[in-house]
Amino acid sequence: MKKRFFLIAVVFVSSFSLFAQNDSVKIQSPARSWNVKSAVEVESLVPMFMTGGFHFGVGYRFDKFRVRVSVINGGHYDAEQAGINNSSADFKRYYKTSPGLFFGYNVWRNLEVYSYLELHTFEIEQKSTGIRKDLHSADTGLGISYQFFVGKVFYIQPGLHLYLRRDKSVDFETARYTIPSADFSPVLRLGARLWSKSK
Repeated sequence: MKKRFFLIAVVFVSSFSLFAQNDSVKIQSPARSWNVKSAVEVESLVPMFMTGGFHFGVGYRFDKFRVRVSVINGGHYDAEQAGINNSSADFKRYYKTSPGLFFGYNVWRNLEVYSYLELHTFEIEQKSTGIRKDLHSADTGLGISYQFFVGKVFYIQPGLHLYLRRDKSVDFETARYTIPSADFSPVLRLGARLWSKSK
Protein backbone atom coordinates (compact mmCIF):
# COMPACT_ATOMS: atom_id res chain seq x y z
CA MET A 1 0.00 0.00 0.00
CA LYS A 2 2.88 2.38 0.80
CA LYS A 3 4.39 1.75 -2.65
CA ARG A 4 1.04 2.51 -4.35
CA PHE A 5 0.62 5.71 -2.31
CA PHE A 6 4.14 6.82 -3.27
CA LEU A 7 3.55 6.04 -6.96
CA ILE A 8 0.26 7.98 -7.07
CA ALA A 9 1.87 10.94 -5.29
CA VAL A 10 4.72 10.97 -7.81
CA VAL A 11 2.27 10.91 -10.73
CA PHE A 12 0.28 13.82 -9.25
CA VAL A 13 3.38 15.96 -8.59
CA SER A 14 4.80 15.12 -12.02
CA SER A 15 1.55 16.14 -13.71
CA PHE A 16 1.60 19.44 -11.86
CA SER A 17 5.19 20.12 -12.90
CA LEU A 18 4.53 19.17 -16.52
CA PHE A 19 1.60 21.53 -16.96
CA ALA A 20 3.20 24.33 -14.96
CA GLN A 21 6.52 24.30 -16.83
CA ASN A 22 5.71 23.18 -20.37
CA ASP A 23 5.45 26.28 -22.56
CA SER A 24 3.69 24.30 -25.29
CA VAL A 25 0.59 23.92 -23.12
CA LYS A 26 -1.52 27.06 -23.18
CA ILE A 27 -2.50 27.49 -19.57
CA GLN A 28 -4.86 30.36 -19.00
CA SER A 29 -3.42 33.49 -17.41
CA PRO A 30 -3.93 34.03 -13.64
CA ALA A 31 -6.52 36.76 -14.18
CA ARG A 32 -8.73 34.40 -16.16
CA SER A 33 -8.41 31.16 -14.23
CA TRP A 34 -7.86 31.47 -10.49
CA ASN A 35 -8.33 35.20 -9.95
CA VAL A 36 -12.14 35.16 -10.22
CA LYS A 37 -14.86 36.47 -7.94
CA SER A 38 -17.41 33.83 -8.93
CA ALA A 39 -17.81 31.08 -11.51
CA VAL A 40 -20.06 28.21 -12.60
CA GLU A 41 -18.39 25.00 -13.74
CA VAL A 42 -19.44 21.57 -15.01
CA GLU A 43 -17.19 18.53 -14.97
CA SER A 44 -17.00 14.78 -15.32
CA LEU A 45 -14.91 11.97 -13.89
CA VAL A 46 -14.21 10.68 -17.40
CA PRO A 47 -12.80 7.19 -16.54
CA MET A 48 -16.27 6.18 -15.31
CA PHE A 49 -17.52 6.27 -18.91
CA MET A 50 -14.75 3.85 -19.89
CA THR A 51 -16.09 1.26 -17.42
CA GLY A 52 -19.71 1.50 -18.56
CA GLY A 53 -20.77 4.05 -15.97
CA PHE A 54 -21.03 7.83 -15.78
CA HIS A 55 -20.25 10.88 -13.64
CA PHE A 56 -21.52 14.46 -13.78
CA GLY A 57 -20.79 17.39 -11.49
CA VAL A 58 -21.86 21.03 -11.23
CA GLY A 59 -19.94 23.53 -9.14
CA TYR A 60 -20.16 27.14 -8.02
CA ARG A 61 -17.09 29.09 -6.98
CA PHE A 62 -17.17 32.24 -4.86
CA ASP A 63 -13.74 33.78 -4.38
CA LYS A 64 -11.64 30.91 -2.97
CA PHE A 65 -14.55 28.71 -1.91
CA ARG A 66 -16.12 26.08 -4.15
CA VAL A 67 -19.25 23.95 -3.73
CA ARG A 68 -20.06 21.02 -6.04
CA VAL A 69 -22.81 18.43 -6.37
CA SER A 70 -22.33 15.26 -8.36
CA VAL A 71 -23.79 11.90 -9.32
CA ILE A 72 -21.73 8.80 -10.06
CA ASN A 73 -22.24 5.31 -11.43
CA GLY A 74 -19.10 3.20 -11.79
CA GLY A 75 -20.39 0.59 -14.23
CA HIS A 76 -18.14 -2.48 -13.95
CA TYR A 77 -15.28 -0.65 -12.18
CA ASP A 78 -14.21 -2.72 -9.16
CA ALA A 79 -13.79 -0.24 -6.30
CA GLU A 80 -12.65 -3.01 -3.94
CA GLN A 81 -9.14 -2.61 -5.36
CA ALA A 82 -8.97 0.88 -3.81
CA GLY A 83 -9.62 -0.42 -0.30
CA ILE A 84 -6.82 0.12 2.21
CA ASN A 85 -5.49 -2.92 4.13
CA ASN A 86 -8.72 -4.92 4.46
CA SER A 87 -9.96 -5.11 0.88
CA SER A 88 -11.19 -8.61 0.01
CA ALA A 89 -9.95 -10.86 -2.78
CA ASP A 90 -13.21 -12.86 -2.62
CA PHE A 91 -15.55 -10.01 -3.51
CA LYS A 92 -16.01 -7.23 -6.04
CA ARG A 93 -17.57 -3.83 -5.24
CA TYR A 94 -19.34 -1.65 -7.81
CA TYR A 95 -20.63 1.94 -7.60
CA LYS A 96 -24.35 2.10 -8.26
CA THR A 97 -25.92 5.53 -8.96
CA SER A 98 -25.06 7.72 -5.96
CA PRO A 99 -25.08 11.47 -5.14
CA GLY A 100 -22.31 13.54 -3.58
CA LEU A 101 -21.72 17.00 -2.06
CA PHE A 102 -18.25 18.62 -2.09
CA PHE A 103 -16.98 21.71 -0.27
CA GLY A 104 -13.55 23.06 -1.20
CA TYR A 105 -11.09 25.89 -0.70
CA ASN A 106 -8.41 27.09 -3.12
CA VAL A 107 -5.27 27.32 -1.01
CA TRP A 108 -3.07 28.52 -3.90
CA ARG A 109 -4.14 29.53 -7.40
CA ASN A 110 -6.19 26.54 -8.64
CA LEU A 111 -4.91 24.10 -6.01
CA GLU A 112 -8.03 23.00 -4.15
CA VAL A 113 -8.41 21.01 -0.94
CA TYR A 114 -11.88 19.78 -0.11
CA SER A 115 -14.06 17.51 1.93
CA TYR A 116 -17.18 15.68 0.82
CA LEU A 117 -20.14 13.54 1.68
CA GLU A 118 -21.14 10.83 -0.80
CA LEU A 119 -24.16 8.61 -0.16
CA HIS A 120 -22.86 5.55 -1.96
CA THR A 121 -24.83 2.47 -2.87
CA PHE A 122 -22.39 -0.34 -3.57
CA GLU A 123 -23.25 -3.59 -5.28
CA ILE A 124 -21.20 -6.38 -3.69
CA GLU A 125 -20.50 -9.48 -5.78
CA GLN A 126 -19.26 -12.74 -4.30
CA LYS A 127 -16.81 -14.05 -6.90
CA SER A 128 -17.32 -17.75 -6.18
CA THR A 129 -21.13 -17.69 -6.54
CA GLY A 130 -21.85 -14.58 -8.62
CA ILE A 131 -24.46 -13.50 -6.05
CA ARG A 132 -24.84 -9.73 -5.70
CA LYS A 133 -26.20 -7.67 -2.81
CA ASP A 134 -26.47 -3.93 -2.13
CA LEU A 135 -24.65 -2.14 0.68
CA HIS A 136 -25.34 1.52 1.57
CA SER A 137 -22.56 3.72 2.95
CA ALA A 138 -22.20 7.41 3.86
CA ASP A 139 -18.62 8.17 2.81
CA THR A 140 -16.72 11.27 3.90
CA GLY A 141 -13.11 12.16 3.36
CA LEU A 142 -10.52 14.55 2.01
CA GLY A 143 -9.36 15.40 -1.49
CA ILE A 144 -6.77 17.53 -3.23
CA SER A 145 -6.72 18.50 -6.90
CA TYR A 146 -5.53 21.17 -9.33
CA GLN A 147 -7.38 22.77 -12.24
CA PHE A 148 -5.09 23.06 -15.27
CA PHE A 149 -6.86 25.42 -17.68
CA VAL A 150 -6.33 24.92 -21.41
CA GLY A 151 -7.69 28.02 -23.11
CA LYS A 152 -10.43 30.14 -21.59
CA VAL A 153 -13.04 27.50 -20.82
CA PHE A 154 -11.80 23.91 -20.50
CA TYR A 155 -9.70 22.39 -17.73
CA ILE A 156 -8.12 19.11 -16.67
CA GLN A 157 -8.27 18.34 -12.95
CA PRO A 158 -6.18 15.44 -11.58
CA GLY A 159 -6.44 14.73 -7.87
CA LEU A 160 -6.28 12.30 -4.96
CA HIS A 161 -9.15 11.14 -2.75
CA LEU A 162 -9.18 9.50 0.66
CA TYR A 163 -12.62 8.04 1.43
CA LEU A 164 -13.53 7.23 5.04
CA ARG A 165 -16.55 5.28 6.31
CA ARG A 166 -17.92 3.25 9.21
CA ASP A 167 -17.57 -0.52 9.19
CA LYS A 168 -20.50 -2.20 7.47
CA SER A 169 -21.07 -5.75 6.35
CA VAL A 170 -23.46 -7.89 4.35
CA ASP A 171 -24.00 -11.65 4.72
CA PHE A 172 -23.82 -14.13 1.87
CA GLU A 173 -24.68 -17.81 2.14
CA THR A 174 -21.09 -18.92 2.68
CA ALA A 175 -19.31 -15.75 3.82
CA ARG A 176 -19.65 -12.24 5.21
CA TYR A 177 -18.38 -9.18 3.35
CA THR A 178 -17.08 -6.20 5.35
CA ILE A 179 -16.42 -3.01 3.41
CA PRO A 180 -12.97 -1.39 3.84
CA SER A 181 -13.07 1.53 6.26
CA ALA A 182 -10.97 3.61 3.86
CA ASP A 183 -10.35 3.87 0.12
CA PHE A 184 -7.48 5.72 -1.52
CA SER A 185 -7.90 6.63 -5.15
CA PRO A 186 -6.53 8.94 -7.87
CA VAL A 187 -9.17 10.86 -9.85
CA LEU A 188 -9.17 12.65 -13.19
CA ARG A 189 -11.91 15.12 -14.08
CA LEU A 190 -12.44 17.08 -17.27
CA GLY A 191 -14.45 20.27 -16.96
CA ALA A 192 -15.59 23.54 -18.42
CA ARG A 193 -16.12 26.97 -16.85
CA LEU A 194 -19.42 28.10 -18.32
CA TRP A 195 -19.53 31.53 -16.68
CA SER A 196 -17.26 33.65 -14.52
CA LYS A 197 -16.94 37.11 -13.04
CA SER A 198 -13.50 38.58 -12.45
CA LYS A 199 -12.46 40.38 -9.29
